[in-house]
Amino acid sequence: MQTWTIDGREVPVVTANTVVVGTGSAGFCAADRLWELGQDDVVMVADKVNAGSSRNAGSDKQTYYKLTLSGGDGDSVHEMAQTLFSGGAMDGDNALAEAALSARGFLRLCDLGVPFPQNRFGEFIGYKTDHDPRRRATSVGPYTSRSMVEQLEKKVHRNGTRIFDECRVVDVVVRDGEVVGLLVLRTDVPHDGALSPWLLFRCTNLVYATGGPAGMYATRVFPHGQWGASGAAYRAGVHGKNLTEWQFGLASTHPRWNVSGTYMQVIPRFVSTDADGNDEREFLTEAIDDYGRLLSMVFLKGYQWPFDIRKARDGSSLIDLLVYRETVLRGRRVFLDFRRNPVRDELDASALSPEAHDYLERAGVLFGTPIERLRAMNEPAYQFYLGKNPYVDLEQQMLEVDVCAQHNNGGLVVDAWWQSNVAGFFPVGEAGGAHGVYRPGGAALNSGQVGATRAAQLVAARRTQAPSDEATFAAAAGPVLAAAAGLVRRASARAAGGTPDNTGELLTAVQVLMSEKAGPVRSAASIREALEQVHTWLCAYDDTVSADASSRRSVNRTFLVRDILTSAYVYLSAMADYVAHGGRSRGSVLYTDADGTLPLVGHGDASDDELDLPDVFRFALDGGALDEEVQEAAWVPPGATPDAAWSAVEPRSPDDPAGTPVFRWRARRPIPEDDDFFENVWREFREHGNIH
Repeated sequence: MQTWTIDGREVPVVTANTVVVGTGSAGFCAADRLWELGQDDVVMVADKVNAGSSRNAGSDKQTYYKLTLSGGDGDSVHEMAQTLFSGGAMDGDNALAEAALSARGFLRLCDLGVPFPQNRFGEFIGYKTDHDPRRRATSVGPYTSRSMVEQLEKKVHRNGTRIFDECRVVDVVVRDGEVVGLLVLRTDVPHDGALSPWLLFRCTNLVYATGGPAGMYATRVFPHGQWGASGAAYRAGVHGKNLTEWQFGLASTHPRWNVSGTYMQVIPRFVSTDADGNDEREFLTEAIDDYGRLLSMVFLKGYQWPFDIRKARDGSSLIDLLVYRETVLRGRRVFLDFRRNPVRDELDASALSPEAHDYLERAGVLFGTPIERLRAMNEPAYQFYLGKNPYVDLEQQMLEVDVCAQHNNGGLVVDAWWQSNVAGFFPVGEAGGAHGVYRPGGAALNSGQVGATRAAQLVAARRTQAPSDEATFAAAAGPVLAAAAGLVRRASARAAGGTPDNTGELLTAVQVLMSEKAGPVRSAASIREALEQVHTWLCAYDDTVSADASSRRSVNRTFLVRDILTSAYVYLSAMADYVAHGGRSRGSVLYTDADGTLPLVGHGDASDDELDLPDVFRFALDGGALDEEVQEAAWVPPGATPDAAWSAVEPRSPDDPAGTPVFRWRARRPIPEDDDFFENVWREFREHGNIH
């Protein structure tokens, strides 16, 4: 670390070939892979090393998805790639790479100490997960990703890679379409103290493993401390991809945890109350009056945990909509009650569907209450809530739940090597938009390892050059540093003048707005309302934000809120563009359609009546109409003119202080054809390592 004078300020500068931003499983994998490939001029940056989804999120059986490595069933790289590709709107080269490197990434984790189960002959056994025709899934339990990140972190520490903790991403420094550095705010240093709160990184490459933009939503299962930093990437000119494709699902809110697997298979009672916990109602019966059907649909939520609009018409995702009606439309609270059986005091197992009955019979739990079944089937699932903060004893208390944002399948655009449109910028993990509309459960953990590996391979083979010289870097970083310092100066002057700190209030407001208007149920009108409000906030932000300079948290939130507003602005614009492009309900989202239909009363018979539900639940399925297309997004800064190939869904003045999100639709890249003639591949591999 050296101290330079840039824009009249003394600021510490760290120089490295590659900066890895984020300390989750994808970030640590990238840092380790670079070291293993001989590129050890690497540093890592994190806002909090021990925060983030990899370390703190999970579910009943957190899944890792990879090529089949056991049993007699056939499988192949191209077959797995086709499974990933069939999710719609996914680029084929990403699908092929994720399939081809899945075994390599998985076995690397095993060698590092992640205890994936194997039989006595060494086969890594598997099971079927969502959207999985094989048995490619495996798990080490509810904290699979935590085990991954812990073992990868140990390896990175053994490598000696330096990690800069407590650093908020402020802006990416770009020159002529190429990364040259990164500006961060040191949140461990008072802004009004003697030490500089700013830290600059001068680099050739940025591996961006910051996670998805979780901070946009209030109703989310992302752990505390997972915020994302996608807004900085959009401001730097990085494009987005498939931004509309979020995944939502039922989760407890205190603490945050997916209630998938056994939690649903034991068939708890769904209860709603008023805001004060009174007026208890078992609300599912309002729409599902068939006792056996109700039980069986709750059971299926264990397998079919994510909200899937294709299962909302007459399937298990109707439950998600009924929960959404209670919490969002009626303003009530929803709980799972494991102490009593649904509807009747005693479970009538004869009413269950054959699938549910056979499963519970084989598990030996066709008896008792949901909590008795849970403890008999999966004692750790019961114990889990006893060890969390807040503590919940499912034998004594109900568990509050909601339909929560859980994962962004879209993200920052990536090519076959996980490099974005900005040279040297590599989004990996959830920050990168490698997925399509649907993905097999656990594919995200594999994608993070594969993307990190591919990025490291390209950097080590093709991007080992030194960072830009001091003068060039100072010229590029100066305006970025000056703008950030100016924002804090004006915000702190307002606070000093008596304007209350409003960063926390604004953070809550944008999160609530996104959950209400752009969550699992959206309409063209709700998207427009949210977009207008976010645009207003963003336009006024520089002139209205107030932050106490003596509070590290307040100054930190000045940039966090700006990042979330930028992301929300781009994402809402993408949703509006999707609807304008003819997009309908797909994936984990219902887009309200006045000409659509409501979920049905019965079992899929076309003659069945529609349920008596609000018209906001009317929808028409996309039916794969846009599966062959990919929506790309870009943010055009004030004063700039977008390329003619891009169009804005909302007309904006070129001088609009919020900038202008623009979009284009392209055909998705197909799965590359086989090139398996050994002599040709071997020759290309000898000549350039097949990294090009």
